[in-house]
Amino acid sequence: MAATSVTTDPTRTVNILGFPVHLFDLENVASLLTEAIRSKPQARIRVATLNPEMVMAGLDNPELGSALRSADLVVPDGTGVVWALRRAGFRQQQRVTGVDLVEATLARCAAGGLRLFLLGGKPGVAEEATANIIRRYPGVNVVGSAHGYFSSADDGKVVAMINRTRPDLLLVGMGVPRQEIWLDKQWRSLAVAVGIGVGGLLDLWAGRTKRAPGLLQTLGLEWAYRVWRGP
Repeated sequence: MAATSVTTDPTRTVNILGFPVHLFDLENVASLLTEAIRSKPQARIRVATLNPEMVMAGLDNPELGSALRSADLVVPDGTGVVWALRRAGFRQQQRVTGVDLVEATLARCAAGGLRLFLLGGKPGVAEEATANIIRRYPGVNVVGSAHGYFSSADDGKVVAMINRTRPDLLLVGMGVPRQEIWLDKQWRSLAVAVGIGVGGLLDLWAGRTKRAPGLLQTLGLEWAYRVWRGP
């Protein structure tokens, strides 16, 4: 199925060490994802949220590198990526964090009965996250969830389970690089409009971790807060 035209406009794409970054702000990206969800199955978007750690890992890991380069939409999540874009002349570019992007998309699509599937985390995390999502975004229909503790031999079963629930949006929280590689390999088999690797977002929604205070988010120091908080 064809993706939206987001990847076809070269004026909206910049390469950072060989990885594409799309120059959109949060509202633009949330609008693109909302449009894809509403026009399913005509449009599909696989999203990667790029930070410097992923760039360096992608240079060393061919599978991750391929997954990042082939993503339909790559947003500048990390402060270091935004810094590189500004150094390249794109001085107005802001961060588009995975947390903010997903929450903006849920807010936009909740009234339309968005069908959401959560994949990842330890056993029990997705279920805890589901309760908080429903409370925060009435109208969102969490059609299914599963933990991320499965082997590659079970990939087919997991994909079939997801497809049976007919989700619009699939959030995969299995950590880098696994979530990006898994989405890339399974994308053609998945019947979803939008897929995003979300790292520890499910733990955040489940209340098992906390996000950095607003000032640290603004300063781009969420990574330092995570290190300070510990595993």
